Amino acid sequence: MGGGGFSMEPDNLLLDEFILSLARSPRPRVCLVPTASGDPEGYVARFYRAFAALDCRPADLQLFPRMVDDLESFVLAQDVIYVGGGSTANLLAVWRVHGLDRILRSAWEQGVVLCGLSAGMNCWFAESVTDSFSPSELAPLRDGLGLLPGSACPHYDSVEQERRPAFTQMVAAGELADGYAADDGAALVFAGTSLEQVVTSRPHARAFRVERTDDGGATEHVLPARYLGA
Repeated sequence: MGGGGFSMEPDNLLLDEFILSLARSPRPRVCLVPTASGDPEGYVARFYRAFAALDCRPADLQLFPRMVDDLESFVLAQDVIYVGGGSTANLLAVWRVHGLDRILRSAWEQGVVLCGLSAGMNCWFAESVTDSFSPSELAPLRDGLGLLPGSACPHYDSVEQERRPAFTQMVAAGELADGYAADDGAALVFAGTSLEQVVTSRPHARAFRVERTDDGGATEHVLPARYLGA
């Protein structure tokens, strides 16, 4: 998700309901992983309030401090892993220290739904654009988990107006590989590494394929999208 879900759209849970519909269980176990923002209590509480209203079994995985002994058994018992926003670089570093990067790859291979917004979108790709290294300047990040090839840019239509030009410029310059961008309220749905569809919680939210051109520029291709509302 470029943005959206319970943390950005508390009165519009269309994306969260859709995520649950992808799970392998009729009453799925859904686990919030809020590492990217440092496991804040308020964020975790908002997750439980939102998902208590949905037909699921919510849980959370905190690493500040670590609260679970056997990470692998805990993660593989989930049906959905839901990664919150924050610092992509910090998230990746902490996950690797705890071996969670390897465990999440195993979960993906075993059919657990992996999702998230902002940093929780970036992390699954090989590369992304991030504000992890500066509050005032975006930069390329090239050591994502790499479950999905190419690059990612969330918040494409955000009030952070520099994201869209920064991403296209990085792709054009070869600083980032060709990739995908998603507006707030738009979600890219992959089966394995293949893009299956784009769904949105807002009527006009969009997602894009962004590719470098032979003349050193970049092109945006709007992807067909399905609005989840009435």
